[in-house]
Amino acid sequence: MARLDVTETFHHISFPGHIHTQDSLNYACHFKFQDRDTVIVTYPKSGTTWMQEIVTLVKNRGDPQLSKTVPNWARAPWLEQYYSAKVLGATQGPRIITTHLPYNLLASALQGSKAKVIYVARNPKDVVVSYYHFHKMAKFLPEPNSFDEFLDSFLEGSVSYGSWFDHVKGWTKQAEVLANVLHISYEDMWLDLRGSMEKISAFLQCPLAGEELTSSLRHCSFSSMRDNAMVNYTLVPQEIMDHSKGKIGDWRNTFTEDQICLFDTVYSYQMQDCPLTFLWECPEGEEE
Repeated sequence: MARLDVTETFHHISFPGHIHTQDSLNYACHFKFQDRDTVIVTYPKSGTTWMQEIVTLVKNRGDPQLSKTVPNWARAPWLEQYYSAKVLGATQGPRIITTHLPYNLLASALQGSKAKVIYVARNPKDVVVSYYHFHKMAKFLPEPNSFDEFLDSFLEGSVSYGSWFDHVKGWTKQAEVLANVLHISYEDMWLDLRGSMEKISAFLQCPLAGEELTSSLRHCSFSSMRDNAMVNYTLVPQEIMDHSKGKIGDWRNTFTEDQICLFDTVYSYQMQDCPLTFLWECPEGEEE
């Protein structure tokens, strides 16, 4: 079956052309955010779906009805995708919006807005492995060759959605200076979901207690999301998606010693002026 691997280039960044157009990307860059919006920002394969589920449950105080009946791409639509103008224009009340766009493309649109931004970062060794496998599944992304070649492209920033380093550094810098940006890591969520959810709910001014928190934790567990068709992308047509374990440190099953050396060298250079740190291995006894 032919892959839907058309590419759209916007501000020197490649996007999957099947779901992005010049018009949709321009729309995103000039979007009128509302003060009650919640914006989930991630680089691909960094916990996007998980955060969509968490925010949905927090906003609904643990009631899973919405997350079980409405697909995540409808209740937390993608800002930059071709359908966004129609969906977001029809949404009433506080909105949950999702994006992979780097800060420099959204800076103007967010300026002066009180919208709350949640940025999720994940250790990039796990990101690149997960992203490689995702490219092999998703028919709207270019078919990758070897992992070695894909790793080179990732480190160069020539993959879809651009440079991981630029993305993370751009949004991390804003989280340091803006009160309406919450920075949280995928690893924190994995190791302490309760604490992470309490932090997120406090940031969104929707503190959860008792059964609200218990229900939220239960329904955003990995096992629950795997069984929820509104979250696990089984509703996506087979011609789009053929649908990684998500574990911390799973990159060790893919990287060679030479690849580790290359990655660490590039990472040290690119991140030398960034205070962000990552957990690269799952602490013993913490696996799900």
